[in-house]
Amino acid sequence: MTVQHSPLDPALVASINGPEEVAKTGKRCVMNRRQFLLTSGISTFTIMVALKSGPSAAKVPAVVSTYKRKFIAKLSELKQDEPLDFTYPDEGAYAESILVKLGREAGGGIGPQKDIVAFSYTCTHQGGPLQDTYKAADKALGPCPLHLTTFDLTRHGIFISGQAYQSLPQVLLELDGDDIYAVGMFGLIYGRHDNLQG
Repeated sequence: MTVQHSPLDPALVASINGPEEVAKTGKRCVMNRRQFLLTSGISTFTIMVALKSGPSAAKVPAVVSTYKRKFIAKLSELKQDEPLDFTYPDEGAYAESILVKLGREAGGGIGPQKDIVAFSYTCTHQGGPLQDTYKAADKALGPCPLHLTTFDLTRHGIFISGQAYQSLPQVLLELDGDDIYAVGMFGLIYGRHDNLQG
């Protein structure tokens, strides 16, 4: 099988490669396929090494919003895998949240075992309701009734599967003696441009 190439306008070739290169080599393209692949591979490797995480990457702060402190529950009254519903940071749309004692250590967890966490009940994909979807065996919330997204509550609400591409907003908690307070949000609540605005 023979591949036919249509002739290129000499002026266009000269403008791409430069007139000196065309005159010197007589070729339309200065770089052959092998040179291109080798060069692009080296460039990709260089970029990947430059983007490699290191000590400086660990110093990038997370975006966290703090709000008025709100009492949620008593530590002594919580039972493992029995969720408690509450609203935070206000009483507006999409403020419904879950507080749960997971029974195993979790990212952002408080309490003696660091296993008490709280999250927004609204799926980050298209705002589906996640109430009554807590799975004790998996320590997960979901699947969302809209597109089946499921979130891991032990790992800051990161999505496990489904259509979402953002973690659930995590309610930041504070323990004061036996009292559990909500004090802020880690992430943006679905449907809001500011966590305090509906």
